[in-house]
Amino acid sequence: MENILRPVYQERASHPNTVGIIIIEKKLHAFPVTDSFDTILLVIVKEMEEPLMIKHYDHEGRIASLYTVTEAMLKEWLFLGSNRKFVEWILKGKVIFDRNEYISNLKKELEEFPQEERDIKKGIEFGKLIRRYQDGKAFFNIGHYLDAYNNIVHALHHLARLAIIENGLHPEVTVWNQVKQFDPEIYKLYEELVESEESLSKRLELLFLASEFLINTRAKQGGRHLLEVLAERSESWLFGEILDHPKLKVYSVDLELMVEFLVEKQLIHVEKVLTKGKDLYHRNYSVSL
Repeated sequence: MENILRPVYQERASHPNTVGIIIIEKKLHAFPVTDSFDTILLVIVKEMEEPLMIKHYDHEGRIASLYTVTEAMLKEWLFLGSNRKFVEWILKGKVIFDRNEYISNLKKELEEFPQEERDIKKGIEFGKLIRRYQDGKAFFNIGHYLDAYNNIVHALHHLARLAIIENGLHPEVTVWNQVKQFDPEIYKLYEELVESEESLSKRLELLFLASEFLINTRAKQGGRHLLEVLAERSESWLFGEILDHPKLKVYSVDLELMVEFLVEKQLIHVEKVLTKGKDLYHRNYSVSL
């Protein structure tokens, strides 16, 4: 469909605001990273009124989707991993316009995956992993097995993505195909959960035990970015200060849970500061690496 879309992308390539254009064609016998479309046309621009604009096209029964996205929006998605198909589009798509090697440099950044960015992404996945695991365990303990199952499946997905990032790669949409190569133990856990003939309660019991070990062994690595930020100063932190720190905004609603988990694992230290109330203390937090 590239020839049919040529007038569309040539017109956009002529705009000085456009920095790159990639085309992604649907492949037979492969996971459809193009969703339900035959072709995706990704146009990256410096700026526009809305950060994302989507248009659909039809040619003799074949359909295409045109994504126009700002550099800032794209970088946020790539950084947070919140729209994983874009990683695959950039790494595997066909570049048809590349102003000043913008896309080439972007690909290089993705492939190199700098350590600091890797640590942040590990932290994000680790926070989500803890939340799903703890919620699942709570549901399991009160006998809500289907809710527990739902949460442990999500927890295993976050654990799988964490393992992939640890290996210096970006998680793809087909995450289990990736993790099978790099961490067969996690893949085996997932297989046992979905394929075992044991009762659901027994499967969950075994999964929570195994998952707890894998989570605990990753605590230091998963919390590395958070721990390093907290270690930047010698005095202790109020939680409100941690919450307001610009480098920690990426953890969003999972930050409080992460801090308490790392306290439990004795990676973050608690300092009690007496308040004006009788026997009431502030909890301050500190890290010494």
